[in-house]
Amino acid sequence: MIKPSIFKYPLAWLLYILLRLLSALPYHLLVLLGSGLGKLLMLLLSSRKKVAQKNLQICFPDLSEEQRKFLLKKNISETGIMFTQTLKAFLGNTTKIESNAIIDGSEHIERCLDEKKGILLVAGHFTALDMGGKILCKKYPIAGMYRPHKHPVTEYIVTKSRLKYATHMFKRDELRPIIKHLKQGKILWYAPDQDYRRGQSVFVPFFNRPAATIVATHQLARLSDCEVLFFHVQRNPKPPYYTLKISEPLPDFPTKDAIIDTTRINLGIENMVKQCPEQYLWVHKRFKTTPDRVKNPYNLP
Repeated sequence: MIKPSIFKYPLAWLLYILLRLLSALPYHLLVLLGSGLGKLLMLLLSSRKKVAQKNLQICFPDLSEEQRKFLLKKNISETGIMFTQTLKAFLGNTTKIESNAIIDGSEHIERCLDEKKGILLVAGHFTALDMGGKILCKKYPIAGMYRPHKHPVTEYIVTKSRLKYATHMFKRDELRPIIKHLKQGKILWYAPDQDYRRGQSVFVPFFNRPAATIVATHQLARLSDCEVLFFHVQRNPKPPYYTLKISEPLPDFPTKDAIIDTTRINLGIENMVKQCPEQYLWVHKRFKTTPDRVKNPYNLP
């Protein structure tokens, strides 16, 4: 990985130095700072707040308006904390945090490893994504799959930071190396819950609404004969600071039907979201790509 020039991107590297200093703050102070940051960001980026409001309206129609407002308020706070806890995971010392975490279901990973089966850990875009990944990587050798960042300094720092604990970071288009990795009986973390437009996507339900969802989980499982397990991370306000939950391998997966399999994956992620809806990345336009003649729900006044 080539390090971007400090002379070409001086402001980006200056920001990195400041963030590195900030990461040395105690965890509880970073949580407080992140909560305030979330509120500030929603003031500055009101369009994203509207996206979160619309998503909560779509996904939780049975909640009252007051209940959704309360959930949105908590989500704004957790979205800000996402930035500061990720900062801690990337650049700070997390030894105490790791020792105050619970991993529930590790026996499922160990059984698959004993059987020399590759493992596809299917996760969602939760606010504790990177901290949870780091905690689990300290126990098991895990690679990740990601979408590259556009800014070269961001790409360099994020990838280098993750490679301090992950065994490898695959780009989404590196299909052959990914299949080889899984066939060798190794573990891969993967989050298929964002809208990547049509391409390799199908429309399957997510909270009872058609959502464009990539079929890669089905394809990877078929091509590699790996086991598929759900992986969920939840941040807690008090120790244990993080709870990691790993499911049993999905039975009878994959089938020959990509739509059936992708529907099961969305349902699994939906069930994880319901466990702590305030910690899901609701600012993402999950339903932006729509079936023909269906209105984009984010075309707001």
